[in-house]
Amino acid sequence: MEIERINTYADPRFPGEVLLEHGAFLIDGRPCGFKIRDGNSATVFFDGPQDLTPAMDAFRYYAEHITVFYKENGEKLAEYPPVDIRTMPLEDIQPSQFFVDGDKLRTVASFIRSGDDIVVPVIFDRRTGRTVSLDGHTRLYYAYTQGFEKIRVFEMRTDDTILDFVDEARRRGVFCVRDMKALPHGDYVREWDGFCDQYWQKIQQGGG
Repeated sequence: MEIERINTYADPRFPGEVLLEHGAFLIDGRPCGFKIRDGNSATVFFDGPQDLTPAMDAFRYYAEHITVFYKENGEKLAEYPPVDIRTMPLEDIQPSQFFVDGDKLRTVASFIRSGDDIVVPVIFDRRTGRTVSLDGHTRLYYAYTQGFEKIRVFEMRTDDTILDFVDEARRRGVFCVRDMKALPHGDYVREWDGFCDQYWQKIQQGGG
């Protein structure tokens, strides 16, 4: 089974709300959409007989807190072990990123109504005693712009390379969400994607 994630916000094969939530995938070239229902469940839209376990696993790589999946008719499709989700102050989160995409910031505004709508993966950095966000930085920055004081998080395992990004963020003066900078899309691609490309190139060359 070949699975491809669609990362654009404009694709006629998928409903707009599915694209906005990054729930659009192709399974062997056929559209498969995941629409989040609530804090831990999603509806799967797919017309075909395939076993959707690999697709659900691919979706949960980006949204591990979604543990219950339903068919379009409301029938439960699958259920994974529950993930512990807790609420914490936005101010207490150490970002692992230092820029956010201004275009994407306007997009997330269409489906976030409160801090309860924001669920991001985190790790605990024992070196600093801080909780570090691994993903969802646009949503976190939007929460800051809206004055949301708390959001929801769940712990996720990752490798130690994320700590290099944390160190670089702190070197640039980014210690909490409000320290990040929103950039126009072109500048974001140049600055953030450029930094990531240089970082991984250095790692591949053995200079990490």
